[in-house]
Amino acid sequence: VQLQASGGGLVQAGGSLRLSCAASGRTFSFYAKGWFRQAPGKEREFVAAISWNGGTTHYADSVKGRFTISRDNAKNTVYLQMSSLKSEDTAVYYCAARSVSMATMTLRDYDYWGQGTLVTVSS
Repeated sequence: VQLQASGGGLVQAGGSLRLSCAASGRTFSFYAKGWFRQAPGKEREFVAAISWNGGTTHYADSVKGRFTISRDNAKNTVYLQMSSLKSEDTAVYYCAARSVSMATMTLRDYDYWGQGTLVTVSS
């Protein structure tokens, strides 16, 4: 069971990036998915989450209106579209999956984790 995150990179403030997280090893179609991030010297924090069918989404207050989480169950992939990026968005972004359909904002609820992808926003 693997979650592979990709799409990170260096972007200027105000720019956009789209992260992807592909799952392999099993079908995650009925699993809720989430994105978390960890900045240097800080704890890992919640960013966004989506229920198994995309019907429910949650966002951290710091990214509401700027980030959009979505999923394509046919491709076993979840996305995080990030716009209007700020320097404080700089972090390693991790995708995660929990073995139930309901999305939550709590890190410990998630059972599977990807390796992370680095997003650096220059000001």
